[in-house]
Amino acid sequence: MTTTLGLPGTIQACLFDLDGVVTRTAVVHAAAWKETFDAFLYARGGDDFRPFDEGHDYDEYVDGRPRADGVRTFLASRDIELPEGDPGDPPDAQTVNGLGNRKNQLLLEKIRTQGVEAYDGTLRYIEAARAHGLRTAIVSSSANTRDVLRSIEAEHLFEVRIDGVVAAERGLPGKPSPDTFLAAARDLGVEPSRAAVFEDALAGMDAGRSGNFGYVVGVDRVGQSDALYAHGADVVVKDLADLVGGEG
Repeated sequence: MTTTLGLPGTIQACLFDLDGVVTRTAVVHAAAWKETFDAFLYARGGDDFRPFDEGHDYDEYVDGRPRADGVRTFLASRDIELPEGDPGDPPDAQTVNGLGNRKNQLLLEKIRTQGVEAYDGTLRYIEAARAHGLRTAIVSSSANTRDVLRSIEAEHLFEVRIDGVVAAERGLPGKPSPDTFLAAARDLGVEPSRAAVFEDALAGMDAGRSGNFGYVVGVDRVGQSDALYAHGADVVVKDLADLVGGEG
């Protein structure tokens, strides 16, 4: 039996990813990663360099992961290893943290110049979920989550925020580990089996599956429905508004 929200009747809480689910920032993230990695790869390989693919490379190696994990995972796919460095490394440092900080610098510049847009279907869905008495949390690897939510006037929609800042404070590994989603459910006082995960990233699907959550909703913004199902989605929709329907 599913509810009018398209969820099993046992679900008591909804755990939402930010980029690509609530906001249209996934494309901005991908562009910032491409600019960062292409400059790095070109400096290493000159005219023979193979550029970062905003489709495959972004989806497979960096989407949904904490920044440093994304750097490590992508570089490993190219058989490149860099020293870790320190979180405060300057953006031009040839370290994992330096590349990650360069990406974040570019991301913030793009957000400042291009702004942030919300998915209206998602905001309406969250408001409907809250009206039905469901608990809500935002779960993101981004350290900029609070600022982004404030920019779209949506901070009040979430009782709990587990983001890059909170994860670092608590020592929580990022997606595809389920720890950040598990922390959100725990903070809400809800068992994982009674929480639904809403994600657009393959790493987020893996987190939902391995965390044994009650329902995993894949949001397909880029035509990767089959991959979302393969990574653990119970249902895939193009927009959360598509979930809303009658009892079934």
